[in-house]
Parts: sequence; structure tokens; C-alpha cells
Amino acid sequence: MSILRKNARLVFGWLVFTGGYAAVSLILRPGAHLTAFADLALCAAVLITNACLLRNAASPDWRRNSFWMLLGLGFGLWLAGHLVWTYFEVIRRQHVPAPFPGDVIFFVHTVPLLGALALRPHVAHADRNLRFAHLDFLLLLSWWVYLYLFVVIPWQYVVPNINEYRVSFSWLYVVENLSFAALLFYLVFRSKGPWRKVYAHLAGASLLYILSSQLIYEAVTRGLYYRGSAYDLPFIASFLWFGTAGIIAHRVVPPLRASAAPEIDMQVIPTENVWPARMAMSAALSLPALAIWSELASDAPEAVRRFRLLTTLTAMAFLTALVFLRLRLVDEDRLRLLQASKDSLTRVQRIQRQFVQAEKLASLGQLAAGAAHEINNPLAAILGYSELLADDAKATDRSKNIAEKIREQARRTKAIVGNLLSFAQPLPTERTLLDIGSIVSSALELRRLDLLEKNIRIELRKEGHIPGVRGDASQLLQVFFNIISNAVDAMEETGGVLTVHASSDRANVIIEFLDSGPGIREPHLVFDPFYTTKPVGKGAGLGLSICYGIVKEHKGQITCANRPGGGAQFRIELPAMMAPLPLRESDESDSVLPNRQI
Repeated sequence: MSILRKNARLVFGWLVFTGGYAAVSLILRPGAHLTAFADLALCAAVLITNACLLRNAASPDWRRNSFWMLLGLGFGLWLAGHLVWTYFEVIRRQHVPAPFPGDVIFFVHTVPLLGALALRPHVAHADRNLRFAHLDFLLLLSWWVYLYLFVVIPWQYVVPNINEYRVSFSWLYVVENLSFAALLFYLVFRSKGPWRKVYAHLAGASLLYILSSQLIYEAVTRGLYYRGSAYDLPFIASFLWFGTAGIIAHRVVPPLRASAAPEIDMQVIPTENVWPARMAMSAALSLPALAIWSELASDAPEAVRRFRLLTTLTAMAFLTALVFLRLRLVDEDRLRLLQASKDSLTRVQRIQRQFVQAEKLASLGQLAAGAAHEINNPLAAILGYSELLADDAKATDRSKNIAEKIREQARRTKAIVGNLLSFAQPLPTERTLLDIGSIVSSALELRRLDLLEKNIRIELRKEGHIPGVRGDASQLLQVFFNIISNAVDAMEETGGVLTVHASSDRANVIIEFLDSGPGIREPHLVFDPFYTTKPVGKGAGLGLSICYGIVKEHKGQITCANRPGGGAQFRIELPAMMAPLPLRESDESDSVLPNRQI
């Protein structure tokens, strides 16, 4: 009962349209008025059907759109053929000529319907190239046109024979529509959910269309048919049923969201649709078989056999070209997918190597932290004894001088160990007021040892008073150390100078790193993940990307460019905090750190 209530308007519309048609066919006598009414009513039925089908062609999925648009195209072609028929019967008021020149339109209208089924819009599979869909449809259309030329056209133009023409056209048209109905019933059993209901209605409508068409054909051969008779009722009902399938699809098939991919049944792995390719192969192989049958088993006149042979050779050349074109497109698509898979595998391998390297660095950090703690203990003893020796009144001046040097180097070693400990085991993120100059100096200290034997000099220049910044010291130390290390690597073979320039404007603290190396080939890509110009195994391309993220988290900006005179320039801007910071004596002037010291 609920189903009847839900579809009450639809059932009422059916009854009004078919009941009105039946009433008029009973009231009016056979003649021009009844013929005009029947033709116009059939046009209205097809227009209603097309409107109901095309109503569903508003999905983000191109398959669904193409499916409903191809169905609409098929019924639009049928309507075009019927309009030609109506022109003869209503406008010119004469019998339709036999053979009817619009029969080819009626025949071709089923081809878009078959092409629509090949799309399988109910299957959520990987998106195929739209070129394949167009080419498959062209193959299908070419094959059915060839069959029409092979079977029907000889009896219309080569050796005109109206009886043979009618039999050939009717037989081929039934085979074409039975193929459409068979594919629909196949999809009914292969689909589930709302689409099964849609396919079932389409299959029922196609079966009714075939039966009503054959019923009209039999009535015509027996001289019982006239336009507007009761034979037209099931024929019109078949079109209304097609339209009903479109209305039901609009109600029950869930729409796809433009931003969401279609849901895929995880129990069934979606595969590529192989039916279009199989249909193309079957079409190409059927041509020689039909030609052999025409030459060896057909009793048709010589002119018909010659025409069929010529048609077959032409069709073979055309279909073979289409098949080769499709194979070429498939090869190009496979090569593209293979290259994409290769690139993805390469990225996965680089990520795996980076993870392994990260694990090594984590282990090294733990080892360095333990070693730093162990080194601090003897350093404390060295500092203590050196202070005792320096403060001893009995010690000579030479001994006190040596003790002072020992204490200075011990303090320096302790500072280096402290920086190493901070870098190896960063503390949890904690935003505090920082002296940016001291962090830059700490980053430079970390590069001290490996520059002893390299022709590289680092200059640290500070311009005026540098305000403090709010941030995490460990993260900013990582940023500065990474940029310095990249500059040192770039100048490793040729040597050069890295100038670190710290300054400030009204709102920002500016740190610039200017090297005299070869520069960067693509400065706009250096912050992209996995972009690197270093040899394989020396860099994964993540360092500057991480630096970019850290600077952004600190509400700052980081840019990269090539210097006009050669070399690269990195510029970091961090929001300044106008708060007093204790200045060390070493911060009040510029410092030059040559290769013998850094």
C-alpha cells in the first residue's frame, strides 16, 4: 500500500495518458484526424520520456551523466525519425513511402542505448580515460551501421525489393533491440541496490517495446493496422515505462558529492571495464565471417554479394584503424600509469630511507646526550681544578696563565656540549622570549669542527640592537643549522664565504644567510617536500621543507633567491618582541669567524 501511495501520481499520470489515448482512438474513426492525434501523442510521449531521463544527467560523475545523456540521445534519434514520419502523414497527408528513408534513423537510435550500458554507471571503479569511452562508442556505432549496410541497404538501393527489405529490416531491428534487452537483464542480475531497480524497469520497458513493435509489424502485414488503433497502446506504454525508469532513478539512486569519491565495496575489488574492448574485438572478427557467408552460403544476386563484399572491405579497414588507435591509446595510458607507479615507488623508497635515517639520528641523539652528560662530569672537575690553580697565591705567573687558558677552553667545551645536547635532544615545544643572536651563534658553533680543513669562512654581522623573538629555541636552532649546513655543502668544493647578517626593522627581526656558492637552480622549489639538488644518499629533500613549516609556526616568513653576484640568499623574518634582553659584551660588535676558528 505504501508503494502505491508513493507512486500514486506516477500511476495516475500513466492512466490519464494511456486512458485518454484509448478514449480518443475509440471515439475517432480511422482517418487524418486520428492519425494526426496518434502521431502527436507519440511525440509527446517520447518528449516526456526524454525529460524524465535527462533529469538525472546532473551528477559529478561523468559516467552517470554520459549514461543518461546517451539514453536521451537514443530516444531523441527515435523522435527525429518519427518526426519525418509525421511530416508525411500529417503535413503532406500522404502515405509514408516504402522503403521509408527514415528507417535508418529508427535503426541507429538503439546504438546510443547500447553504448550507455557499456558505461556501467553502477560500478564504482577507477576513472577511465574519456577518450576510451568516445572511441568505444564510435566502434559500436560503426559496427551496427555496417550491419545495416550489409543486411538492409542492398534491398533498398542495389536490387530494390520491398518484401526483402521489410523482412531484413525487421529481423535486424529485432536483433538489435533484443541485444539491448539482454544486456539490461544481465545488468539486473549483476547489480544490486537502487541500480538493480532502475535496470529492471529499463529491461521491462525494452521488452514491452520489442513485443509491441512486433505486434504492430504483424498487424501491418495482415492489413489490420492503422495509426491510432489499439495496437499503439502497448507501444506508447513502453515509452512511458522508460520515462518511469528515469523518475525512479531520480528518487532512489543516491547522488554523488562533487568533493567525495564514490563508495567502493571493499569486498569486491573494482576492475577495468573490459566489455567495450571485447565488443570491439568481436565486431572486427565478425566482418570476415559475414563476408565468407555472403560469398559461399548466400543465394543473393551477384550485385548484392559484390556490394556486401565491398562494404565489408571498407568496414574492415575503418574498424581496424579504430582498433589500432584504441590500442595505441591503451599503450599510452599504461605507460603513463607505469611512470606514475615508478615515481610513487621512488618516493616511497625515499621516505623509507628518510625514516631509517631518522631512526639513526634518534639513536645518535640518545648516544650524544649520554656522552654529553658523561663529558660534563670531567669538565666540571677540570674547571674546578683550573680555578683553584689560577687562584693559588703560591702559583707562578706562568702557571696562572696556563690555568686561565685551561679554564677558558673548558668553558668553551662545555658550551659546545650544551649546544650539542640541545640539538640532539630537543625539549618539548615551549615558546619563550629568545635572543636570536645567541641562537645563531650556537648554530655556528655546531659547524665549528668540520670546517677546520675547508676553505670556508663564516662571517656573523649584527646591525644595531636586535630585539627578542618569541619562539622555541630548539626549533629555531634547527632552522639556522640546516641553512648553514646547506650553504657549507654548496661551497665544499670551491670554498667561499657565508655571511650571516642579523638586523631588525620596526616589526621584524631579519636574519639573512648569503653564501658565495654556485646558487640554486630552482629557488621557488626548495621548500617543496623531497626536492633536493644533492646526490643520492646525501639528502632526502625534507630539511628546508621542515624549516619552512617551523618558520610558519612562528608566524614568520622564509624566502630563497639567487644573488645577482652569485650564490644563494635565504631570508628569515620573525615577529619582534619589544622587550628588554640582556646583552653580552660579545653581542655589541660584529664578529668574524674565519676557518681557523669555526
